[in-house]
Amino acid sequence: AHEGDFSPITQGHTDELWGLAAHPTKPQFFTCGQDKHIMLWDAISHRPIWNKTIEDAAQSSGFHPSGSVVAVGTLTGRWFVFDTETKDLVTVHTDGNEQLSTMRYSPDGNFLAIGSHDNCIYIYSVNDNGRKYSRIGKCSGHSSFITHLDWSANSQYLVSNSGDYEILYWVPSACKQVVSVETTRDIEWVTYTCTLGFHVFGVWPEGSDGTDINALCRSRERKLLSTGDDFGKVHLFSYPCSQFRAPSHMYGGHSSHVTNVDFLHEDTHLISTGGKDTSIMQWR
Repeated sequence: AHEGDFSPITQGHTDELWGLAAHPTKPQFFTCGQDKHIMLWDAISHRPIWNKTIEDAAQSSGFHPSGSVVAVGTLTGRWFVFDTETKDLVTVHTDGNEQLSTMRYSPDGNFLAIGSHDNCIYIYSVNDNGRKYSRIGKCSGHSSFITHLDWSANSQYLVSNSGDYEILYWVPSACKQVVSVETTRDIEWVTYTCTLGFHVFGVWPEGSDGTDINALCRSRERKLLSTGDDFGKVHLFSYPCSQFRAPSHMYGGHSSHVTNVDFLHEDTHLISTGGKDTSIMQWR
């Protein structure tokens, strides 16, 4: 065949895949992997809208609530922001020199919180629809690496989980920890991805060591909860899930650990990513 006769029918990742984010308003989702590939996918045609190679192995991602930009965290402490329409690089910053495990914009779009393996959460103020960033500071207090982050619905608070199973609460605009139980008890969380918390402790199987569940996601309408575990399984629970060893539906498909799960914007489908199998699955 002549050069140019081949066109890929579908493309995917070729190395450990952890980064996943559902578009806030469209049937699209974004993935980024340790193969340094980043991809915006159309959930209806199951094809990439665009893909791009970046300089560092990627680990995490998050959409600005406007959907106009997506942030990508890497294994080196560098993070990038890309325009979702044009795939152009908007900005690049560095915080620490360790893996950035989670990138989360506040629901009002005014802040970006970045969870790092150096035990800190870096906070940026965001302007110009996700195009301008200035660092506010960092939240220090965890004694292990940050694993998951969620914002409150009013963008005033942040909750974080760490590798030593700690749950901490923060006022990110001041980078201060919140210790009052009265304050934290009634906070409404806009997303639920933290694997540790009162509303989700029923997802943990008996005898699990705290690392078995890699990812958790609550559906947008707050009725369902999904988890991805080390055994290649995706589980579906009712939310809230605060009864011990709650019943769940279990789905197999991945051949290795499931690294991430996220519901599409209207809860029509659930997306899951595989670690070693580098696959992306879409569940109805």
